[in-house]
Amino acid sequence: MLARCAAPAMTSEVTASDMGRSLAQILIDDHLVSGEGRRPGAEIEIRVDQVLLQDASGPMALLQFEAMGLKRVRQKTAVMYADHQTLQMDSLHNEGHRFLIGFCKKHGIHYSKPGNGICHNVHLECFAVPGESLAGTDSHTPQAGAAGMLAFGAGGIDVAVAMGGGTLILPRPEIIEVNLTGKLNPWCAAKDVILELLRRLTNWGGVGKMFEYTGKGVATLTLAERFTIASMGTELGLTGSLFSSDERTKEFFERTGRANEWKSLSAETDPVYDGRIDIDLSDIEPLIALPSNPDNVVPVSEAAGTPIEQVVSGSCTNGSFSDIAAFAQILRGRKVAEELDAIVFPGSRQAFEDLARQGHIADLLAAGVLVSESTCGSCPGYGHVPAPGTKSLRTFNRNFRGRSGLREDAVYLCSTETAAVSAIRGVITDPRDESDPPEVLLPYRFAADRTGVIPPSDEPDRIELLRSPNIAPIPAGEPFGDSYEGEVLIKLGDSISTDDIIPAGVEAITYRTNAPALAEYVFRRVDPEFTARAHRAGGGIIVGGDIYGQGSAREQAALCPMLLGVRVVLAKSFARIHRANLINWGILPLQFNEPSEWDRLAQGQHLRLTSLREGLSTSRLRVENMTSGHSFETNCTLTTREQDIILAGGVLAHTKAGT
Repeated sequence: MLARCAAPAMTSEVTASDMGRSLAQILIDDHLVSGEGRRPGAEIEIRVDQVLLQDASGPMALLQFEAMGLKRVRQKTAVMYADHQTLQMDSLHNEGHRFLIGFCKKHGIHYSKPGNGICHNVHLECFAVPGESLAGTDSHTPQAGAAGMLAFGAGGIDVAVAMGGGTLILPRPEIIEVNLTGKLNPWCAAKDVILELLRRLTNWGGVGKMFEYTGKGVATLTLAERFTIASMGTELGLTGSLFSSDERTKEFFERTGRANEWKSLSAETDPVYDGRIDIDLSDIEPLIALPSNPDNVVPVSEAAGTPIEQVVSGSCTNGSFSDIAAFAQILRGRKVAEELDAIVFPGSRQAFEDLARQGHIADLLAAGVLVSESTCGSCPGYGHVPAPGTKSLRTFNRNFRGRSGLREDAVYLCSTETAAVSAIRGVITDPRDESDPPEVLLPYRFAADRTGVIPPSDEPDRIELLRSPNIAPIPAGEPFGDSYEGEVLIKLGDSISTDDIIPAGVEAITYRTNAPALAEYVFRRVDPEFTARAHRAGGGIIVGGDIYGQGSAREQAALCPMLLGVRVVLAKSFARIHRANLINWGILPLQFNEPSEWDRLAQGQHLRLTSLREGLSTSRLRVENMTSGHSFETNCTLTTREQDIILAGGVLAHTKAGT
């Protein structure tokens, strides 16, 4: 059994000027507009070739694009995917999609219709190009690194700026080599590889880093398997994940009818990395993430026998043709357990069509599986919400408490193979207990076309937008003075996700384009009284633990607290995208110099910050606890650009002020 390491198992390497560049460094250099592209942590500006948006977080980027007076997207490829609200369970969802269709046609964006598939899967099939850069309003945008793209998730306003011809600004990540050797054994999967990394490194082990997968083991992995690994790099806190574009990549592009868009990409000879991790694929065993965090990983054998009431297979992470075909092949001629619900979400319409043509959908239906449309579906809590007291086994990437749509959930994460075998037996089962593993044969040619994708209009001036009352204007924040005093509105622990801040699920997504209405949902599942308390106090301060704001890139988790008057978040550490979103919306992200100071704070206490401008310039701000009389120092390392944005009250306020 592989042991979980107490600390990131990375070895540093000596940099030598006569050594070659990593593939990540090559792509950064190719897209670098300004900044120190070779120094980890330095702020860099990246030219953006492609943009990815989705209907849960993307509409805000469109409204911000409009608010900045921009008319036409500058990228050659920009795509909006309707992949979250596909069931349109409220008329406002349909109104929102009608608005998106018109906006996209008018402003130069492709629109992928509901049911056409999950953004990452469809983008890989139809738009990904090795060597190009991609910025997306979804935190799993780095999945495109499986095809050799320089792909980053970002907040909506950062993507909106890029759409208008600006750059994507982010810290240059450390580039870590993940050296793969060997080959996966039968019944072991790519999902187990990334779960092993989560077991070793935890969900903050990749913060500030980009993983580049190398070694002879890479050639044994299909593009779908690489896609799974790159997907859950986000759960490690990674800025990005990257694979070379090789013969396996070429094979995928040939099968999707885009061979002319493929090109070979790899690192130079003797490349330099900032660190290294070694994984022998032959040592990997079936793993499972227990509730309620993706890094709560143990061997499946340790959880075997646990009764389950629901199995859900699919999502961007494990919704490929290969994944769903393997699930169907394992169930062929068999039935799901009597008291268990089994649901499958193919990742794209293309995969769904191929699965149907190959007979896999018929096998799933005959086994008693509910086959849903190609959607994000139950991953962000839009349908198939488990009942209290039940256990749900899923092939997804996240199992944060409440993400399923139920705060009291018990969600486990595993591979497709583990999920399928467990669905038959009704208990969590080590798939190696079965005899013959599935052997999936890929179609010679995937059903590769753009059915379901509406191109931009050649006559944008003739497009009229359907704008319902639920499409609300984007508010700008208020500038800071030189001091701030506020109440601690809530005190939170470690690993608070953006799902905790703005709940996933159908009740909140209805207002993704209506920030004032959505603000009433802030921390609803964590503390139902939070919004009322914030209104009474006229705003205030949030206190959090480590990795505050992990998970989804949704900037509403910063925008909505800003609308409630929150001006400061004081935490032990921050997730990268959420920290950037806080700055973009004029909320000051302060970090404890001494984590033990967290213990001395309590909800309801009043804190005061003085000499803000001086403190920001020195990266040190002193906080006075006016309730207890105690004071302590915090860290706030901001670039000059970020300082100006914070003091102005956010990007929009900064832009409108002309500063």
